Amino acid sequence: MGKKKLYSIILVNYNGETILPDCLNSIDKCVPQNNCEIILVDNASQDGSVKLVSEKFPYVKIVKLSENYGFGAGNNVGASMAYGEFLFLLNTDTILTENIFPHLIALMHDNPQIGIIGPKLLNSDGSFQISFAHTISIQGEYQTQKLHQAATNTVQRKLIEQQYKQLKEVDVVVGAALFIRSNLFHKLGGFDEKFFMYFEESDLCKRAQKQGYKIIYTPDISLIHLKGYSTQKTINPMTLEYRRSQLYYYHKHRRFIEQILLRIYLFTKFMLEWISTGNPFSRKILILIMTFNPNK
Repeated sequence: MGKKKLYSIILVNYNGETILPDCLNSIDKCVPQNNCEIILVDNASQDGSVKLVSEKFPYVKIVKLSENYGFGAGNNVGASMAYGEFLFLLNTDTILTENIFPHLIALMHDNPQIGIIGPKLLNSDGSFQISFAHTISIQGEYQTQKLHQAATNTVQRKLIEQQYKQLKEVDVVVGAALFIRSNLFHKLGGFDEKFFMYFEESDLCKRAQKQGYKIIYTPDISLIHLKGYSTQKTINPMTLEYRRSQLYYYHKHRRFIEQILLRIYLFTKFMLEWISTGNPFSRKILILIMTFNPNK
C-alpha cells in the first residue's frame, strides 16, 4: 500500500519525447514534491519518451500500456494507481510557470461543492487561451464556437479575458489541465472510455454536475498550453474521431430531437464537402452518421 499524498499529477503520453522534458522540468521547478506524486501513463509510444523519462526523471512513476487506449483510458489507469486526495490531469504539452497547487487545494478545501477546477491557460506568447466551454448542446456548441472565433481577434480575445477575470462557474473546463477530487473521480467511474479522444472531459463535467458538484474556472493561477485552440477545418482521421465522440455525447446527454438535428446537420455538411472536395474522410463521416452505434 502506497503512502497517501495530497495530490497526484497524471500525464498521459503518446510519442511526446520532444515536449515531455519542458513539461517535467517545469513541474520540477515550480512544484515541491514532498506531498505529491507524478504518474506518467504511456499509450504505447514508439519514440524514446519512456526511456527519456526513466533516465532523466527517475522519480516519475511510469505505467506502460500495450496499445494506445486513448486519453480517458490512460487517465483512468493513472488514477487507479494514484494516492492523492486530489488528481491533476495534465497534458504533456503544458508548462507550469508557478506553483498552482496551494490555490487549487484551498479552493477545494474551502468549497466542498466544487468538484472540478480548470486553471487559466495561456498560449506560448503569454496571451489568453480559452479553456472553458458552454454545455454541450446545439446551442451551447454554437456559443462556444462563436467564442473561439472571437478569440482569433486580439481585441476581442482581451475583452473575453476581462469577462473571465473573476472566479467563475462554467459548464466545461478543458482536459489539458483539470483538477478534480479523487473520490469524485472514482465515484463517477473516471472517464467514459468509449470516448477515445474529444468530449471526454465534457462528459466528466456533465456527470459531476449531475451529482451536484460545481465546475469552476479560476484565472488566479495559470500555465502555458502549447497546443492551443486550432481553427483548422481540414477533414482527417481526427475529424472522424471528433464526430464519433460528438454523436456519442449527444446520445448520452441530449434529447432525442437534438440527436436527430445533429445528424441532419452533419450529414448535410459532409455531403456537401464530399461533393465539392472528394475527400475520402468526408465519405467516412457520412457512413459513420448513418451507421453510428453508441453501444460499440
